[in-house]
Formats: sequence, structure tokens, C-alpha cells
Amino acid sequence: VWKGFRLFQNWDFPVCWEALPDERAATMGRRPFRCYRQSKGKPYPKSRFCRGVPDPKIRIYDVGLKRADVDVFPHCVHLVSWEMENVSSEAMEAARIAANKYMTKYGGKETYHLRVRVHPFHVLRINKMLSCAGADRLQTGMRGAFGKPYGLAARVSIGQILLSIRVREQHVVTAQEALRRAKFKFPGRQKIVVSRNWGFTPYARDDYLQWKQEGRLVSRGVHATLMGNRGSLAERDEGMVFATAARDCKAPLHEE
Repeated sequence: VWKGFRLFQNWDFPVCWEALPDERAATMGRRPFRCYRQSKGKPYPKSRFCRGVPDPKIRIYDVGLKRADVDVFPHCVHLVSWEMENVSSEAMEAARIAANKYMTKYGGKETYHLRVRVHPFHVLRINKMLSCAGADRLQTGMRGAFGKPYGLAARVSIGQILLSIRVREQHVVTAQEALRRAKFKFPGRQKIVVSRNWGFTPYARDDYLQWKQEGRLVSRGVHATLMGNRGSLAERDEGMVFATAARDCKAPLHEE
């Protein structure tokens, strides 16, 4: 008996063979991501209308010394997307593993804090079709072609940060090399940017040190809050009351 065929009797032909759908052939492999890379249309998130969505491959977004205070790591390096596209959760997990492995090997486990800055909320769909012998007689084209949930991806735009690593000054070059290796896991173009800000905060390093000396910064763990001259006085400590603003239209102001 031929594999994938069965024998049946026919009056015209005494011996005939009919193709059977092979179960292993019917379960096709994963599509290449070039089918889903283009970011078009509306976002399609998981909801009560979109059920049966598989879990994303990436489950950990912070690795390294993630509980370190904001003052521990003054420098930061970013991996920035240079295209408007979809990034799969598989690619994000592969990039996180590659960057984390290099930083652990050449920097040490407690010398960095790596954070994945994008989350895969966009649901990808697939219209599964049989790809075995004789599939044209078993299944034809367009019925129910909207597709079922297939995977998850993040919709990123030009200039959006994908990965960030905050480190000390002596490990900036190591972080750049770790992100260079993570670039190969993503489609499209990315750029590695060494930030002028203090860690993950939006404040420049020189301004951060000056405001720290003035007592205007309150540590919030990974981030810090800049205290100005607005807000309720009852909610502030005695040393956190200021007569002047810290910034004027985002331009830093420092006490003389």
C-alpha cells in the first residue's frame, strides 16, 4: 500500500488509488515573518471578540540588576527602530536572550539592567489551508478567509526604542556590543544610540547631578521624580518646598 493513498474499486478501472490527506503534511510549518512584517491597517488586540490568542513567546521584560536604584547606573544605551513595521514576540525574545547573554558573560550579572521597551499586543492571523496531495478536492479558497489567531507582534514606528540597557560608565562599550548582536534578531534597520540622560530618566546627566545637589529629585526606584514649585504643600516634606520652578518650557533652571 502506498503511503498517503488508499485502494478502491471502480467499474472502469479495476485498481485505482485515491490520495489521502496526510496529517503531517496538513500541519504546515510556521510562516516566514516577511508575511507579517508590514505594519498596515488597524491594531488587532486580544479582546472578548478575538479569543484563542496564543501566549507571547517573550514573558520577561527586565533582566539583570533590575531592582537597582536610579543612582546606581548613570549611563544608558538604546536600540532604536528605524522602520515602521511589526516585530514578532519570537524576535523580541531572541534579542533579549542574545543581549542578556553577552552582558552576563563580558560584564557580569550585576553590572547592568536590560529592559525590553515594546510589548506584543497586535494579533497576527492565518487562514490555514491543507497543503497535502489532493487538497484541491478537499478544500477550496475563500470560505472564512479572515483567519484565526496565529501569533503576537508589536507595532513599532520610526524612532521608537526597542531595548534599553542602563550601565555604569566602564560598561557602555559592552552594552553597545550586546545591542549590536541583538540587532540581528530583528527585521529591518535599527540604530544604537548612547543616551545623554541619566539611566532611564528623561533628565540629562549634568542636570540630574545639579538637581540632586539642590534636593529636587525623589527616587522612585528605577526612575526619579523632579519636584517643582507646584502642588500641595501638605503632601511635601520640609526640605522639598521650592520657590522657583525646576524647568521653564522643558529648559532646565538651576539655582545660583
